[in-house]
Amino acid sequence: MSEKPVDSLSESEAAAELKRLAAEIAEHDRHYHAEDAPIISDAEYDALARRNLAIEERFPDLIREDSPSRRVGSPPAEGFAKVRHAVPMLSLAKAYTDQDVADFIERGRRFFDRDKDLDIAFTAEPKIDGLSASLRYENGVFVQGATRGDGTVGEDITANLRTIADIPKKLQGSGWPDVIEIRGEVYMTYAEFEALKQRSAAVGGQDYVNPRNTAAGSLRQKDPSVTASRNLKFFAYAWGYTTADPAPTQYDSVQKFKEWGFKVSPLMVRAKSVDELIAQYHKIEEQRSSLGYDIDGVVYKVDQLELQRRWGFVTGEPRWAVAHKFPAEQAMTTVEKIDIQVGRTGTLAPVARLAPVTVGGVVVENVTLHNEDYIKGFDSNGQPIRDGIDVRIGDTVVIQRAGDVIPQIVSVVIDKRPADAVPYEFPHTCPVCGSPATREINEKTGKEDSRRRCTGELICAAQAVEGLRHFVSRGAMDIEGLGAENIDLFFNSGLVKTAADIFTLKDRRPAVTKALAERREEQARLREEASGKTRKNVRSAEERNYEGLDKLFAAIDARREPELDRFIFALGIRHIGETTAAVLARQFSTIEELIRVGKETAKAEDPHSVFPSINGIGDTVINALRDFFGNERNDDVLDALLAQVHPKPYVLEISAGSEVSGKTVVFTGTLEKMTRSEAKAMAERLGAKVAGSVSAKTDLVVAGPGAGSKLKVASDLGIEVIDEDTWLQRIGRGG
Repeated sequence: MSEKPVDSLSESEAAAELKRLAAEIAEHDRHYHAEDAPIISDAEYDALARRNLAIEERFPDLIREDSPSRRVGSPPAEGFAKVRHAVPMLSLAKAYTDQDVADFIERGRRFFDRDKDLDIAFTAEPKIDGLSASLRYENGVFVQGATRGDGTVGEDITANLRTIADIPKKLQGSGWPDVIEIRGEVYMTYAEFEALKQRSAAVGGQDYVNPRNTAAGSLRQKDPSVTASRNLKFFAYAWGYTTADPAPTQYDSVQKFKEWGFKVSPLMVRAKSVDELIAQYHKIEEQRSSLGYDIDGVVYKVDQLELQRRWGFVTGEPRWAVAHKFPAEQAMTTVEKIDIQVGRTGTLAPVARLAPVTVGGVVVENVTLHNEDYIKGFDSNGQPIRDGIDVRIGDTVVIQRAGDVIPQIVSVVIDKRPADAVPYEFPHTCPVCGSPATREINEKTGKEDSRRRCTGELICAAQAVEGLRHFVSRGAMDIEGLGAENIDLFFNSGLVKTAADIFTLKDRRPAVTKALAERREEQARLREEASGKTRKNVRSAEERNYEGLDKLFAAIDARREPELDRFIFALGIRHIGETTAAVLARQFSTIEELIRVGKETAKAEDPHSVFPSINGIGDTVINALRDFFGNERNDDVLDALLAQVHPKPYVLEISAGSEVSGKTVVFTGTLEKMTRSEAKAMAERLGAKVAGSVSAKTDLVVAGPGAGSKLKVASDLGIEVIDEDTWLQRIGRGG
């Protein structure tokens, strides 16, 4: 979609664009950092970030509290203790061309222009594509390890990091500071990744996507023995908090790490000029395919630590470092067939099955074709892509892994197209249930939606399975032990067809035990075939006991009274994400009231005559609610579910003595005892309105460390400013 140039944006357009970018970038941060499953390329992500920064530079008064330029990564995942980094773990600015690198060097020389005799040196080293980790050593002993998280707070993964052989439990040699946080990248080699895929395939386990995501997932295992089995590696390349510099320069500091027992990149060099840095970039690029692990660029840093400190930081990035990214690697292969997959909301998603080809050390066999128009060679706006050339079965195509992660088709080699290749006919019926598949008309634009959807809804098995997976997922009902594998098993065994069936599984314990045991037997048989070894004293499937069953049933029972917003989100209504679900929960307070209004809205000729005006809720959401509650097939499913589950009413904790009810509150800086979202939710439950900026309408500012310009605005306007502890005392949560 074409974007309006930043220079042409009005103030109101800029504010709307910053809001959109903040939400979109936060979603991509969650996919990449928290779920280890990016859905766009690094270049596409960087383009979003650059546009956000450009708008902020033109409209500094519009910078949002949730601005992407103020954060790194995403909030730490649930399930691990939180670790606050003494020194933030920042991201790096990106360079994509040799000129970008020359500009970086020139900025440094201009900054130090008054030091006429200054001889600036730089380091160049591979940018490892793994998961960043910080290792704290006290008196030479490893005491704590953490992920990057959001750059300020990470996850405590000490036990898992201890299983990595490359991470010394005690530093070797001498000369290390009393306290130092060694930072580096945890990664998985191609060889280990392929071995894991083969082991998993032999037992019918999951299919792993790429080494980076697999390394990240391995490092976040609750059982350290699983992490240990993955044979992860670690390169050290930086440090955070330290009681003394390892050495006066970046290069010599990293060499110290080697003396202390860490593995460091052998391709790190020190250079003086742009030409030397670019030469090392191309040297590393040439060796990329033979390294045995993923890298996605080269990092340049000012070598002298004193100069690093003088040059400083900007918008969460060091000025003295830049990452020079590699262009995506490409390969040529053929399209063997095109399959259609059906998603949770009924979307028919085409997938090209390719003749296997290695790209960037990873074997690629499948690539998404997105939608009907994309196959024909057009984007969602009808603009030609791939020169407007369609994709056909039998075609030779050029593919690349966007951001070295997501495979995509770059072009079709038309000269190699078989004479009998015909345009792909996109199905107009669902391949799973046979229901009609239609393209909806966007009411605002009058254009067809680019996606075709199955109209079968609850009678479609594909939508049912995906809906059940969504229902039990982390952001929804969050039922531990009911992952995709178990949902598929129970669905295919006839034990769970709707969400309500999940809550009656305990009543069918023998059948559940049998299904789980039979799966374990099948996995054991496959392992036996793969290894050639015969098991002895094998018990029957019915006799095998699934040791986690009681834990699973307990986890299900623990979710019988979910928060209302979680329950609404778990229903999987189109266009109802977590944020919108929270808005609906606050507005309607109970699920019964939402259902009542939803049904009346569905019957009304004019939905606005029934559905209340709610800030943040537009026609798209209202129509989605009409479709859901107006579909009689959903009634029995929802009634059965509510017979088992009783969502808690959303209650504002307002009391006569509440000091914040009706007041407008602004949170700024870093909160240390709760997340920003927790603080906002708490304030809203107490009847306060939470704003993102300080104005004359603001009643109270809660300021944590790092609070900036908002404090000055509050002072100029005479607005009360308190710290986090005082805030907690004021709302009756202090102690």
